[in-house]
Amino acid sequence: MSEITINLKSAIDNSYKVIIENGANQQIPAFLQKSKLGQKYAIITDSKVEKLYGASFARFLKKNGIECELFSFPDGETSKNLKTIENLAAQMIEKSFDRKDAILSLGGGVVGDMSGFLSSIFMRGISYIQIPTTLLAMVDASLGGKTGVDMSEGKNLLGTFHQPKAVFIDPTYLKTLSPKQIRNGLAEVIKCSIIKDEKLFKFIEDNLSKILSLEPKTLNKIIEQTVKIKAKIVEKDEKENEERMLLNYGHTFGHAIEKASEFKLLHGYAISIGMVLANKMAVEKKLLDKKSAERIKKLITKAELPIATMKIPTLKDLASDKKKSAKVINFILPTKIGKAVIYPEKCL
Repeated sequence: MSEITINLKSAIDNSYKVIIENGANQQIPAFLQKSKLGQKYAIITDSKVEKLYGASFARFLKKNGIECELFSFPDGETSKNLKTIENLAAQMIEKSFDRKDAILSLGGGVVGDMSGFLSSIFMRGISYIQIPTTLLAMVDASLGGKTGVDMSEGKNLLGTFHQPKAVFIDPTYLKTLSPKQIRNGLAEVIKCSIIKDEKLFKFIEDNLSKILSLEPKTLNKIIEQTVKIKAKIVEKDEKENEERMLLNYGHTFGHAIEKASEFKLLHGYAISIGMVLANKMAVEKKLLDKKSAERIKKLITKAELPIATMKIPTLKDLASDKKKSAKVINFILPTKIGKAVIYPEKCL
Protein backbone atom coordinates (compact mmCIF):
# COMPACT_ATOMS: atom_id res chain seq x y z
CA MET A 1 0.00 0.00 0.00
CA SER A 2 1.13 3.54 -0.75
CA GLU A 3 -0.13 6.42 1.38
CA ILE A 4 0.60 9.98 0.29
CA THR A 5 -0.39 13.01 2.34
CA ILE A 6 -1.26 16.27 0.61
CA ASN A 7 -0.34 18.89 3.23
CA LEU A 8 -2.48 22.03 2.96
CA LYS A 9 -2.13 24.15 6.10
CA SER A 10 -1.85 27.74 4.84
CA ALA A 11 -5.03 29.16 6.38
CA ILE A 12 -6.95 26.13 7.63
CA ASP A 13 -5.85 22.52 7.65
CA ASN A 14 -7.23 20.99 4.45
CA SER A 15 -4.68 18.16 4.44
CA TYR A 16 -5.77 14.69 3.39
CA LYS A 17 -4.39 11.27 2.55
CA VAL A 18 -4.31 9.54 -0.83
CA ILE A 19 -4.42 5.75 -0.48
CA ILE A 20 -3.14 3.75 -3.47
CA GLU A 21 -3.67 0.01 -3.21
CA ASN A 22 -5.39 -2.82 -5.00
CA GLY A 23 -8.57 -3.24 -2.97
CA ALA A 24 -8.20 0.19 -1.31
CA ASN A 25 -11.96 0.67 -1.30
CA GLN A 26 -12.33 -2.09 1.27
CA GLN A 27 -10.95 0.43 3.78
CA ILE A 28 -13.69 3.01 3.16
CA PRO A 29 -16.31 1.79 5.72
CA ALA A 30 -13.74 1.87 8.54
CA PHE A 31 -12.56 5.31 7.43
CA LEU A 32 -16.11 6.68 7.40
CA GLN A 33 -16.93 5.21 10.80
CA LYS A 34 -13.76 6.66 12.32
CA SER A 35 -13.88 10.09 10.63
CA LYS A 36 -17.66 10.54 10.97
CA LEU A 37 -17.76 12.82 7.93
CA GLY A 38 -21.49 12.40 7.61
CA GLN A 39 -24.51 10.83 9.24
CA LYS A 40 -25.34 9.36 5.84
CA TYR A 41 -23.67 9.42 2.43
CA ALA A 42 -24.74 10.31 -1.11
CA ILE A 43 -22.88 8.17 -3.62
CA ILE A 44 -22.63 10.27 -6.79
CA THR A 45 -21.81 8.44 -10.01
CA ASP A 46 -22.72 8.30 -13.70
CA SER A 47 -24.91 5.81 -15.56
CA LYS A 48 -21.98 3.76 -16.83
CA VAL A 49 -20.22 3.38 -13.46
CA GLU A 50 -23.58 2.81 -11.77
CA LYS A 51 -24.04 -0.39 -13.78
CA LEU A 52 -20.48 -1.58 -13.20
CA TYR A 53 -19.92 -0.69 -9.55
CA GLY A 54 -22.57 1.63 -8.12
CA ALA A 55 -25.15 -0.83 -6.82
CA SER A 56 -22.56 -3.29 -5.48
CA PHE A 57 -20.63 -0.48 -3.75
CA ALA A 58 -23.80 0.78 -2.08
CA ARG A 59 -24.62 -2.76 -0.89
CA PHE A 60 -21.06 -3.15 0.43
CA LEU A 61 -21.32 0.06 2.46
CA LYS A 62 -24.74 -0.83 3.86
CA LYS A 63 -23.52 -4.30 4.80
CA ASN A 64 -20.78 -2.59 6.81
CA GLY A 65 -23.14 -0.28 8.66
CA ILE A 66 -22.91 2.82 6.44
CA GLU A 67 -26.20 4.54 5.59
CA CYS A 68 -26.12 5.68 1.95
CA GLU A 69 -28.13 6.45 -1.17
CA LEU A 70 -27.02 6.09 -4.79
CA PHE A 71 -27.54 8.96 -7.27
CA SER A 72 -26.47 8.98 -10.92
CA PHE A 73 -26.59 11.09 -14.09
CA PRO A 74 -26.04 10.26 -17.79
CA ASP A 75 -22.34 9.61 -18.40
CA GLY A 76 -20.29 11.97 -20.53
CA GLU A 77 -19.00 15.54 -20.61
CA THR A 78 -22.33 16.86 -21.92
CA SER A 79 -23.86 16.19 -18.48
CA LYS A 80 -21.28 18.40 -16.78
CA ASN A 81 -23.49 21.45 -16.31
CA LEU A 82 -25.54 23.37 -13.76
CA LYS A 83 -28.76 21.60 -14.73
CA THR A 84 -27.33 18.24 -13.69
CA ILE A 85 -26.06 19.75 -10.44
CA GLU A 86 -29.54 21.13 -9.72
CA ASN A 87 -31.14 17.74 -10.45
CA LEU A 88 -28.72 15.91 -8.15
CA ALA A 89 -29.23 18.46 -5.36
CA ALA A 90 -33.02 18.13 -5.68
CA GLN A 91 -32.77 14.33 -5.42
CA MET A 92 -30.56 14.62 -2.33
CA ILE A 93 -33.02 17.01 -0.68
CA GLU A 94 -35.88 14.65 -1.52
CA LYS A 95 -33.96 11.92 0.33
CA SER A 96 -33.52 14.25 3.34
CA PHE A 97 -29.80 14.94 2.98
CA ASP A 98 -28.60 17.96 4.96
CA ARG A 99 -25.42 19.77 6.02
CA LYS A 100 -24.47 16.97 8.45
CA ASP A 101 -24.18 14.48 5.57
CA ALA A 102 -21.44 13.89 2.99
CA ILE A 103 -20.79 12.84 -0.62
CA LEU A 104 -18.83 9.90 -2.00
CA SER A 105 -17.67 10.51 -5.56
CA LEU A 106 -17.48 7.21 -7.45
CA GLY A 107 -16.36 7.53 -11.07
CA GLY A 108 -14.13 9.29 -13.56
CA GLY A 109 -13.13 12.90 -14.07
CA VAL A 110 -16.60 14.22 -14.86
CA VAL A 111 -18.08 12.53 -11.78
CA GLY A 112 -15.25 13.87 -9.62
CA ASP A 113 -15.62 17.44 -10.87
CA MET A 114 -19.40 17.34 -10.48
CA SER A 115 -19.39 15.70 -7.04
CA GLY A 116 -16.79 18.10 -5.73
CA PHE A 117 -18.71 21.11 -7.04
CA LEU A 118 -22.01 19.83 -5.65
CA SER A 119 -20.44 19.17 -2.23
CA SER A 120 -18.95 22.68 -2.17
CA ILE A 121 -22.35 24.36 -2.61
CA PHE A 122 -24.88 21.92 -1.13
CA MET A 123 -26.15 23.45 2.12
CA ARG A 124 -23.23 25.93 1.76
CA GLY A 125 -20.70 23.12 1.70
CA ILE A 126 -20.41 19.53 2.92
CA SER A 127 -17.55 17.01 3.00
CA TYR A 128 -16.73 14.52 0.26
CA ILE A 129 -14.20 11.86 -0.63
CA GLN A 130 -12.95 10.87 -4.05
CA ILE A 131 -13.09 7.26 -5.28
CA PRO A 132 -11.75 7.46 -8.85
CA THR A 133 -12.49 4.60 -11.25
CA THR A 134 -10.52 5.76 -14.33
CA LEU A 135 -6.80 6.34 -14.83
CA LEU A 136 -7.51 9.97 -15.76
CA ALA A 137 -9.31 10.55 -12.46
CA MET A 138 -6.70 8.66 -10.43
CA VAL A 139 -3.76 10.74 -11.63
CA ASP A 140 -5.49 14.09 -12.11
CA ALA A 141 -9.16 14.94 -11.51
CA SER A 142 -9.50 13.37 -8.04
CA LEU A 143 -6.52 15.32 -6.66
CA GLY A 144 -6.15 18.95 -5.66
CA GLY A 145 -9.72 20.03 -5.00
CA LYS A 146 -10.54 21.62 -8.36
CA THR A 147 -14.26 21.27 -9.05
CA GLY A 148 -16.49 22.65 -11.75
CA VAL A 149 -18.96 22.48 -14.59
CA ASP A 150 -18.89 23.57 -18.21
CA MET A 151 -20.75 26.35 -19.99
CA SER A 152 -21.48 26.73 -23.68
CA GLU A 153 -18.71 29.37 -23.69
CA GLY A 154 -16.06 26.96 -22.41
CA LYS A 155 -14.89 24.18 -20.13
CA ASN A 156 -14.85 24.44 -16.31
CA LEU A 157 -15.83 28.12 -16.31
CA LEU A 158 -17.92 27.69 -13.15
CA GLY A 159 -16.27 25.99 -10.19
CA THR A 160 -14.68 26.10 -6.78
CA PHE A 161 -11.60 24.92 -4.91
CA HIS A 162 -12.98 22.36 -2.46
CA GLN A 163 -10.57 19.73 -1.14
CA PRO A 164 -11.76 16.17 -0.52
CA LYS A 165 -11.31 14.58 2.92
CA ALA A 166 -9.56 11.57 1.38
CA VAL A 167 -8.84 9.90 -1.97
CA PHE A 168 -9.02 6.12 -2.32
CA ILE A 169 -7.28 4.89 -5.48
CA ASP A 170 -7.97 1.24 -6.32
CA PRO A 171 -6.17 0.33 -9.60
CA THR A 172 -8.25 -2.88 -9.95
CA TYR A 173 -11.06 -0.66 -11.25
CA LEU A 174 -8.98 -0.12 -14.39
CA LYS A 175 -9.58 -3.70 -15.54
CA THR A 176 -12.98 -2.70 -16.93
CA LEU A 177 -11.62 0.31 -18.85
CA SER A 178 -11.22 0.21 -22.63
CA PRO A 179 -7.69 0.66 -24.08
CA LYS A 180 -8.87 4.06 -25.32
CA GLN A 181 -9.70 5.17 -21.77
CA ILE A 182 -6.34 3.91 -20.47
CA ARG A 183 -4.61 6.06 -23.10
CA ASN A 184 -6.89 8.93 -22.14
CA GLY A 185 -5.46 8.85 -18.60
CA LEU A 186 -1.92 8.12 -19.72
CA ALA A 187 -1.86 11.50 -21.48
CA GLU A 188 -2.03 13.21 -18.06
CA VAL A 189 0.77 10.98 -16.72
CA ILE A 190 2.95 11.94 -19.69
CA LYS A 191 2.07 15.59 -19.08
CA CYS A 192 3.24 15.45 -15.47
CA SER A 193 6.48 13.73 -16.43
CA ILE A 194 7.26 16.45 -19.00
CA ILE A 195 6.76 19.34 -16.59
CA LYS A 196 8.43 17.79 -13.53
CA ASP A 197 10.08 14.38 -13.84
CA GLU A 198 12.36 13.24 -16.67
CA LYS A 199 12.92 9.87 -14.92
CA LEU A 200 9.19 9.17 -15.04
CA PHE A 201 9.14 10.13 -18.73
CA LYS A 202 11.98 7.65 -19.40
CA PHE A 203 10.15 4.99 -17.36
CA ILE A 204 7.04 5.45 -19.53
CA GLU A 205 9.17 5.20 -22.68
CA ASP A 206 10.73 1.95 -21.46
CA ASN A 207 7.55 0.37 -20.07
CA LEU A 208 4.78 1.58 -22.36
CA SER A 209 3.64 -1.92 -23.37
CA LYS A 210 3.41 -2.99 -19.70
CA ILE A 211 1.40 0.13 -18.87
CA LEU A 212 -1.05 -0.41 -21.72
CA SER A 213 -1.45 -4.10 -20.79
CA LEU A 214 -2.20 -3.02 -17.18
CA GLU A 215 0.73 -4.86 -15.58
CA PRO A 216 -0.06 -4.17 -11.89
CA LYS A 217 3.38 -3.25 -10.54
CA THR A 218 4.16 -0.92 -13.45
CA LEU A 219 0.71 0.66 -13.42
CA ASN A 220 0.82 1.28 -9.67
CA LYS A 221 4.23 2.90 -10.01
CA ILE A 222 3.17 5.49 -12.60
CA ILE A 223 0.02 6.27 -10.60
CA GLU A 224 2.05 6.74 -7.40
CA GLN A 225 4.72 8.88 -9.08
CA THR A 226 2.14 11.10 -10.78
CA VAL A 227 0.19 11.55 -7.53
CA LYS A 228 3.44 12.60 -5.79
CA ILE A 229 4.16 15.18 -8.51
CA LYS A 230 0.70 16.70 -8.26
CA ALA A 231 0.72 16.57 -4.45
CA LYS A 232 3.94 18.60 -4.24
CA ILE A 233 2.62 21.19 -6.68
CA VAL A 234 -0.74 21.56 -4.93
CA GLU A 235 1.00 21.86 -1.55
CA LYS A 236 2.97 24.84 -2.85
CA ASP A 237 0.04 26.50 -4.63
CA GLU A 238 -3.42 25.28 -3.64
CA LYS A 239 -5.40 27.98 -5.48
CA GLU A 240 -3.39 28.05 -8.75
CA ASN A 241 -1.73 31.44 -8.36
CA GLU A 242 1.56 30.37 -9.95
CA GLU A 243 3.22 26.94 -9.53
CA ARG A 244 0.01 24.99 -10.07
CA MET A 245 -0.43 26.64 -13.46
CA LEU A 246 2.28 24.24 -14.71
CA LEU A 247 -0.29 21.43 -14.55
CA ASN A 248 -2.12 23.21 -17.39
CA TYR A 249 0.57 22.22 -19.90
CA GLY A 250 -1.29 21.22 -23.06
CA HIS A 251 -4.62 22.35 -21.62
CA THR A 252 -4.94 25.84 -23.09
CA PHE A 253 -4.92 24.44 -26.62
CA GLY A 254 -6.55 21.20 -25.45
CA HIS A 255 -9.64 22.78 -23.93
CA ALA A 256 -10.27 24.77 -27.12
CA ILE A 257 -9.92 21.54 -29.12
CA GLU A 258 -12.38 19.76 -26.80
CA LYS A 259 -14.89 22.56 -27.21
CA ALA A 260 -14.50 22.57 -31.01
CA SER A 261 -15.22 18.82 -31.04
CA GLU A 262 -18.38 19.48 -28.99
CA PHE A 263 -16.69 17.33 -26.31
CA LYS A 264 -16.74 14.25 -28.52
CA LEU A 265 -12.93 14.06 -28.26
CA LEU A 266 -11.70 12.58 -24.99
CA HIS A 267 -9.95 14.97 -22.63
CA GLY A 268 -6.59 13.18 -22.71
CA TYR A 269 -6.68 13.00 -26.51
CA ALA A 270 -7.24 16.76 -26.74
CA ILE A 271 -4.44 17.37 -24.20
CA SER A 272 -2.06 15.23 -26.28
CA ILE A 273 -2.67 17.45 -29.28
CA GLY A 274 -2.39 20.47 -26.98
CA MET A 275 1.02 19.32 -25.76
CA VAL A 276 2.31 18.96 -29.31
CA LEU A 277 1.04 22.46 -30.16
CA ALA A 278 2.58 23.88 -26.97
CA ASN A 279 5.89 22.21 -27.85
CA LYS A 280 5.80 23.75 -31.32
CA MET A 281 5.27 27.14 -29.71
CA ALA A 282 8.13 26.47 -27.27
CA VAL A 283 10.46 25.61 -30.14
CA GLU A 284 9.44 28.77 -32.02
CA LYS A 285 10.12 30.84 -28.88
CA LYS A 286 13.52 29.09 -28.59
CA LEU A 287 12.62 27.68 -25.18
CA LEU A 288 12.70 24.00 -26.19
CA ASP A 289 15.10 22.21 -28.53
CA LYS A 290 13.69 20.34 -31.52
CA LYS A 291 15.17 17.02 -30.37
CA SER A 292 13.19 17.10 -27.10
CA ALA A 293 10.02 18.14 -28.92
CA GLU A 294 10.41 15.18 -31.28
CA ARG A 295 11.08 12.80 -28.38
CA ILE A 296 7.83 13.88 -26.71
CA LYS A 297 5.94 13.60 -29.98
CA LYS A 298 7.37 10.12 -30.53
CA LEU A 299 6.14 8.88 -27.13
CA ILE A 300 2.68 10.38 -27.64
CA THR A 301 2.49 8.70 -31.06
CA LYS A 302 3.75 5.37 -29.68
CA ALA A 303 1.03 5.56 -27.02
CA GLU A 304 -1.47 5.84 -29.92
CA LEU A 305 -2.57 9.28 -28.83
CA PRO A 306 -3.33 11.96 -31.46
CA ILE A 307 -0.79 14.65 -32.35
CA ALA A 308 -2.78 16.83 -34.77
CA THR A 309 -6.17 18.39 -35.31
CA MET A 310 -7.99 19.59 -38.41
CA LYS A 311 -8.25 23.13 -37.03
CA ILE A 312 -5.48 24.63 -34.90
CA PRO A 313 -6.96 27.00 -32.27
CA THR A 314 -6.09 30.68 -32.68
CA LEU A 315 -5.50 33.17 -29.86
CA LYS A 316 -9.09 34.31 -30.40
CA ASP A 317 -10.30 30.72 -29.87
CA LEU A 318 -8.31 30.60 -26.63
CA ALA A 319 -9.63 33.93 -25.30
CA SER A 320 -12.45 32.29 -23.30
CA ASP A 321 -10.06 29.96 -21.49
CA LYS A 322 -10.43 30.32 -17.70
CA LYS A 323 -6.65 30.65 -17.36
CA LYS A 324 -6.69 33.95 -19.26
CA SER A 325 -5.89 37.01 -17.13
CA ALA A 326 -6.89 40.43 -18.49
CA LYS A 327 -5.51 40.40 -22.05
CA VAL A 328 -2.87 37.76 -21.35
CA ILE A 329 -2.99 33.99 -21.80
CA ASN A 330 -0.52 32.10 -19.63
CA PHE A 331 0.80 29.31 -21.81
CA ILE A 332 2.75 26.50 -20.14
CA LEU A 333 5.78 25.69 -22.28
CA PRO A 334 8.45 23.06 -21.60
CA THR A 335 12.09 24.13 -21.63
CA LYS A 336 13.28 20.52 -21.47
CA ILE A 337 11.79 17.18 -20.49
CA GLY A 338 11.24 17.54 -16.76
CA LYS A 339 10.87 21.32 -16.63
CA ALA A 340 8.35 23.90 -17.86
CA VAL A 341 7.71 27.62 -17.47
CA ILE A 342 4.74 29.98 -17.50
CA TYR A 343 4.86 32.04 -20.70
CA PRO A 344 2.47 35.05 -20.87
CA GLU A 345 1.17 35.89 -24.36
CA LYS A 346 -1.05 38.84 -25.24
CA CYS A 347 -4.38 37.98 -26.82
CA LEU A 348 -7.07 39.99 -28.61
